[in-house]
Order: sequence, then C-alpha cells, then structure tokens
Amino acid sequence: MWREYSADYIKQNRSSGLSIMVAAFIAALFLSFLCSLFYNFWLDNIEGTKLETGDWHGRITGIFHAEELELMEHFANVEKAVVNKELSDEQKTTVDVLFFNKRTVYQDMEAVREWFGAAESDVTYNYQLLSLYFVRIPGDPMPRLLMPAYLAVVLIVCISLILVIHNSFAVSMDSRIHQFGIFSSIGATPGQIRICLLQEAFLLCTVPVFAGLLAGVVLSFGTMKAMSMLTAELAGGRQVNFQWHPAVFTGILFLSFLTVLISAWIPANRLSRLTPLEAIKGTDEQQLKKKKSSPILAALFGAEGELAGNGLKARKKALRTTSLSLVLAFLGFMTMQCFFTLSGISTDYTYFKAYQDVWDVMTTVKNTKIADFTLTDELKELPGADSITLYQKAEALCRLPKNAESGELTALGGVTAFVERQAEEEDDFLTVNAPVIILDDESFIKFCGQVGIAPRIDGAILLNRIWDSTHSNFRYPQYIPYVREDLDTIVLQRTVASEEAGQFMEEKDSAEIPVLVCTDETPVLREEYGKSEYGLVHFIPLSLWRKIAGKIGGAESDCYIRALSGERTSPEALSALEDEIRKIVSRTYEVESENRMQEKLDNDKMIAGYELVLGGFCTLLAVIGTAHVFSNTQGFLRQRKKEFGRYLSIGLTPSGMWKIFCIEALVIVGRPMFLALILTTVAVGVMIKASYLEPLEFIRVAPVLPILAFIFTVFAFVALAYYLGGRKLCRCNLAKTLRGDGVSEQE
Repeated sequence: MWREYSADYIKQNRSSGLSIMVAAFIAALFLSFLCSLFYNFWLDNIEGTKLETGDWHGRITGIFHAEELELMEHFANVEKAVVNKELSDEQKTTVDVLFFNKRTVYQDMEAVREWFGAAESDVTYNYQLLSLYFVRIPGDPMPRLLMPAYLAVVLIVCISLILVIHNSFAVSMDSRIHQFGIFSSIGATPGQIRICLLQEAFLLCTVPVFAGLLAGVVLSFGTMKAMSMLTAELAGGRQVNFQWHPAVFTGILFLSFLTVLISAWIPANRLSRLTPLEAIKGTDEQQLKKKKSSPILAALFGAEGELAGNGLKARKKALRTTSLSLVLAFLGFMTMQCFFTLSGISTDYTYFKAYQDVWDVMTTVKNTKIADFTLTDELKELPGADSITLYQKAEALCRLPKNAESGELTALGGVTAFVERQAEEEDDFLTVNAPVIILDDESFIKFCGQVGIAPRIDGAILLNRIWDSTHSNFRYPQYIPYVREDLDTIVLQRTVASEEAGQFMEEKDSAEIPVLVCTDETPVLREEYGKSEYGLVHFIPLSLWRKIAGKIGGAESDCYIRALSGERTSPEALSALEDEIRKIVSRTYEVESENRMQEKLDNDKMIAGYELVLGGFCTLLAVIGTAHVFSNTQGFLRQRKKEFGRYLSIGLTPSGMWKIFCIEALVIVGRPMFLALILTTVAVGVMIKASYLEPLEFIRVAPVLPILAFIFTVFAFVALAYYLGGRKLCRCNLAKTLRGDGVSEQE
C-alpha cells in the first residue's frame, strides 16, 4: 500500500520531486568530483614523494654481506632489500627495505633490526611516504596533516550537502504533515511513516546519484587533464595522470547514499514523531515568535524592506547553510585574489622587474671552479648575446681597523649593532663577513669603466654600502656607507666554521689586496647584496683570484654564466640563446640553466593553476549556498502562500511582492558579501603590513573586476532562484489560502 502511495505521490508532485532529484545530483556530483580529485592528488603526492625521498619504507645501516642481504629479502612481508650506494661506505652498508603490507612496517622493521642486532639509531623510516599510506611511525618528528586535511574537506562537504538536501526533503515532507496526520489517526505507525518517506527518497535519488557520480568522474578527469596540460608546459614539470579505482567508486556511492539517507531521515523522523492532532492542526507557514524590526531595510526600501526583513528572520534557521556557504565562498575568493595579487606585486618587485635588465639566461656550471672553466672566450663570441659574464661566489673574512668604518655607520653603533654574529671585535680591529664575487677579467674591466676608474685587474672593488635596517625595511631599503672612501688596501682571511654555530675562527692564511675604489654601484649580476648578511662585498677579477685562492679558499663548488640577449623581448631569442649556451657548455660540463621569460611564463601558469583549483573550491561553496536558496524557493508555494495572501489582502501590489523578493535576494547575497569584505580587508591590511608594501601599490592593481564578477554571478543565481519561486507563487490563487489549506501544487 505504501509503495503504491509513494509512487502515486511522486507522479502527482513532480516539481517537489525534481527539487530533491536536483539536490541529490548536486551532492553526488560534488562528492564524486572531490573524492576523485583527492584520490588523484593522493597518488600524485605519493609519486612526488618517491621522486624526492625514494620509494623505500625503512632503512637500516650496518655491516651486511651478500648472504645476509638475501636472508633479509626472505623475511616475512619484505618485498625487497636494496643497498643504497650513495649512503654506503667501506665501513658500513645502508640497505633500503620495501614491504608488501605497509601497515606493519614498524613491527617488521623492528624484527629485522633485532635479528641482525642493529641499534635503534641504525634504523630510519620514510615518514613522509608512510604517512601518505596512513601509517604513523612512533618517533615521527613532524605532524603529517595532508591526508587528514583531505578527509576533513570531504567531511565538511558531506555535512554541507546534507544540509542542502535535507532542506529539499523537509520542504516536501512538511507539505504533507496534514496527510500523514490523517494516516496516523487511522493507525499508521511512526515506523511506517518513516519507511514510506525513506523509500520515496531512494526512489527519487537513485538515478540522480548514479548520474551525479559519473558526471563528477568526468569533471575530475577534465580537471586532471587541464592540470596535466599545464604542468607539461612548465619547465621541468611532472606529468599528472588521471587514475581510477573500483574502491573509489564504491566509497563515493556509499557516501552519496549515506548523505541522502541522513538528509531524508532528519525530517522524516521529526514528522513521524508528531501526534495525529498536531499533524492535522499544524501549519506550513514559518512565522516570527517575537516581533522584530529591520530599521536599515525599512529606511532604504520602506514597508517592503520591513516585510522582507521579517521574512528573512522567520526563515533564519533554514538559511544558515546559505549564509555560511556564501560567507566562506566570498571570503575564500576575495582573499585568494588579493593574496595572489600581493604575491605578484612582491615577485615582480623583488625578482622579475628587479632583474628584467640584469639577466636573460642564467647557467649554473656544476662542480666547476671559475679558474678551471675554459669556454669563456667561445661563449662571449655568441652572436645572439649582448653580454656574457662568468662569475663565482666565495666566502671570506675581512680584517678592518675599527676606524675604517664610515662616520654614518659609527653613529649608528657600528656593524655589530646590526648583527653580532657576523662581526667580531678584537683589540683595534674588526673582523667582518666578506662575500667575494669573482668576475672574469673582461667583465671586471667593464665594471671598472662602469664605476669610472682606470681598468686594472690587480685589486678589489668594494661595495661600500650597508642596509640601515633600523630606519628602513627590506622592501624599501636605505643604505649608508660601510667604510671610509680612502681605504688603500684590505686584508682577506680564510673562514673555517667552528663548533659553535655562527662563530668563525681565524687561520694564518690571509691576503692583503689593493682597494681600487669604494662604490655603491654593482655589476650586472643576478645577486642581492647587503640586505641580510651585512657583509662587505668584494668584487675581484679572476687573475687576482688565481693568486690568492690558495690562501683564502671558501669558493662555492659551482660557477655561473649570466647572459643578456640582443633581443630582450623575444621569447624565441632567449630560448635560442639558452640552447646555444647549453650546447657549448654541456659538451664538457654538467649544467643547469634558467630562462627569464620562461620563468615568468611558468610562474604565471602556476599561479593560474592555483587560482583554478582554489577558485573551484570557492565556486563549490557558492554553488552549495545558491543550491540551498533554490531548494528554499521551491517550497515558496507551501511555506509562504498565507504570508503573501495576507499582504495582498491589505493592499500590497504584485509589484510590491516582487520588490520584497528582490530585497530578500539582495540581503541574502549582500550580508555575507559585506562580512567577507570586512574580513578580507583586515587580512589584506595584515598582509600589506607584513610585506612592507605601500597600500597604493596594491590599490592600483586590486582585483576588483574578478571579485565583482564573482559577486554578480552569485547574485544572478540567487535572483533566478527567487524569480522561479516567486513566479510559482504568483500563479496560484493566493486569496483562497486565507480560507483553508486546500491549495495544491497545481494551483
């Protein structure tokens, strides 16, 4: 009997059933999309971790022979045991162990350790990789929050979708309180009523759930394909592939039906617990328990504003999900746009714009000293290069008389007032950190012409400036002279790190070199000087370095080739120059190279990818909120027919009724928008202050258009929901509602 009743009700009330089906489809779509996306993110994280740290699960160090390694591979659950040649030496062997069942890695690794008599300190675990398999190893020094974050997002989405679908079920079920009151009065039990309502829910939701699940898979496939195309275009980008597993399908199906079941159970259980008298007498209309005024709406829109405010307050509880979803959507989207705008300003300020006339191609020659590099002349003859500089960096100490500090620096307390560990006082001398930049002779001679001195390659040019961090910040640094302009010679010493962090101890090796000039100019190199290290930077030619390298030492293992192209604005010209340099240098040396314009394009694509993903989540929240509005407006006929019937009876015109709907739509979107705007303004203010940017710099490029487009799109959908609900309400005879409850959906 109940089955026939449910089937007949569904046929006769297709509009309310359609609302439930759409809500179920949306729920399954988002759950399928998120779970599929997170599953692929999870697999991609595993792959990335394996490339970064290796695919081993446990690692044991000791003295192992071939037969012992073979024995280790025969341990229960051990997939393979491989010698790590990079970490092994003549005294000890390091073995990487992989297991079949990763859940028991800790117990099995302990068994291996005890069998071979190794100490606990000889065993390490790949904590990062194992945490992705949901394996927590005792002693893991870091909290691994990636997978819990994934699960938390899915849980939050499930709860949000339950609230959305629950509202659709509640609207449909509340419209039948009178009917079920009659059924209850003639003997229907609460259990029968619940079963009837739940079977209707499953009849309505089975097809939409499967359709939403498949649509979510297709959507996640398209998203992964787009991300794969994006990463494929990035320099050194790793391919991202879409993967699927039957267990994921089963899990999503279970989550979808569980969401539907809980959504239907909440109103069904409440309805079944009503007494027959309450059910027959009950009303669908939502009313205010206490009269409240809306002074702002009344002042702005008159009587219609007051009525709209009362209507929203009466449905305040039903609209909580909408308000929360829209606040989070607006806040997330606004904050994301502002963050990436600030990040772009900072990146341009400190990197792309700062170096746009400094370098086009940077090539790192691995494990090669500048004195051993033999291709400088060949590189400088490249036709596509405007200029090429070969340089290397080294660390040294500089021994200065105390009276060598400039008057401005002395007035501020000397270099020790800025950073204690970078300078040591001894008698009448001061030992300071002295970064050394070694230039090829031709580039050094050009630098001599740049600072206005006669070309020489037998001395050093000092960068005579130090950042005054007490009166300026890193974004807008102010510099003062480091030393007196009249220094003739300077003493460089070797640095050897002592056992105490940050301290240096002096060795006898040192070299006294002439000071050609003290200047605040720098050669055209991709380097930053003096903002954080407070060192006295020395630029010296290669010829001089060959003479003092044995005494000073401290040179880095790599050297660098900085190239400027003859065609600065052509990506093809820069790529061609990069290829030519790599072609010449890679014949003899191991190289890594960067292309300035390609770096900019890659950065823009990465930001676009981040915005796509984060914008998708914000859109998801906005859709949840607007879906909840649609669900509410679908119940206008049952919920608000008496309310608007009374309004019309006291003289409200149809245009006034539509004005109330417009005001309600405006408030539903406007209130979360203003709250999010206030919070975003505070967050942006904090970010601007932390990054030491001038507010006007952000205001000039503030992402106003994307934010307005997002707000207007959300408002358009909310307005559409109110239009559909209001049109449905206007088509019925509202005058009859004041005489009884006999209005059907068809009216």
